[in-house]
Amino acid sequence: MTGRDGGKKKPLKAPKKQDKELDETDLAAKNKAKADAKALKEMQAKAKGKGPLASGGIKKSGKK
Repeated sequence: MTGRDGGKKKPLKAPKKQDKELDETDLAAKNKAKADAKALKEMQAKAKGKGPLASGGIKKSGKK
């Protein structure tokens, strides 16, 4: 054994993923998901400016 054998071993490199062919339905689904994500982000930004929806706090009954 030499001094170079000790220590953490490097992990094996994972094989590169093959680029798969995307047909029209895959492209349409991908574009729809991207548009939905964009719309959701816009709605979140729009709702962020407003205050809380239920601004009554804890409701108390009339009994004492």
